[in-house]
Amino acid sequence: MRGLFTIYCFCMTVVTSAQTSGWLNKGATVKITTGNISSFSVDNLGNLYILTSGGLLKKLNGQGDSLNVFNEVRRYGTFYQMDVTNPLKVLLYYKDFSTVVMLDRFLNRINTIDFRKSGIFQAKAVGLSYDNNVWIYDEQAARLKKISDDGKLLSETVDLRQVLSVLPSPEKIIDRDGFVYLYDPAKGLYVFDYYGALKNELPITQLTDLQVMGKTIVGRRDGSFVKYTLGSLDLQEFRLPESIQTTEKMCIMPQGIYVMKERNIEVYSFEQENR
Repeated sequence: MRGLFTIYCFCMTVVTSAQTSGWLNKGATVKITTGNISSFSVDNLGNLYILTSGGLLKKLNGQGDSLNVFNEVRRYGTFYQMDVTNPLKVLLYYKDFSTVVMLDRFLNRINTIDFRKSGIFQAKAVGLSYDNNVWIYDEQAARLKKISDDGKLLSETVDLRQVLSVLPSPEKIIDRDGFVYLYDPAKGLYVFDYYGALKNELPITQLTDLQVMGKTIVGRRDGSFVKYTLGSLDLQEFRLPESIQTTEKMCIMPQGIYVMKERNIEVYSFEQENR
């Protein structure tokens, strides 16, 4: 990659008064009848990917009907992270063994990448790239790298110790609309372009379930939904309904918020003006 050029943007935020109604509508409840849910995700087609406490990965449609099952979740150790950005190529990450397993749309295993064979031994987060390769942050080398399906290094940034006083330890990597987002809840959001240049550092911290939707960053914090528009000075917070403020897991999508509740997934849609 070309040299990394840093543009620092110190973001002043304007927080709205907490709102409790009028922006989120309770919609359908998707009933899951086989096994408790330990984690889940949602793709851009509205399909659900349910990881059960028994170690099965199940793909369901928006009505909760079972489509496919992957029953080898535990074969590669303790499951850590899932990326369903592309419904045709589901990415499962096993951090303890630095291994990614890729599944097709039927949840058939199509590929396995052992990052240790590429010399990467410390990787806290991975994410699918726009061209169906894999982004990975190599903490030992302090570089964001792109790895091919066969484990070859395609590109990387310079050593970030050369340009940052404090290194991130990202928990999430998102590739969206020409940029790669690394999120460290303790330090904030780091935005790179595809050439490896650090375009921005945003001091948006302590968010869970972070998502990037176009030019909007969303997540939740302290029982509130948080929304920030890139390039603005406006960070908004809306109070979540009390019944879902402390839920363990949410997936925030353009069509609404999916909330995990034991055997069910509840779906909340946004009011039009808050989309």
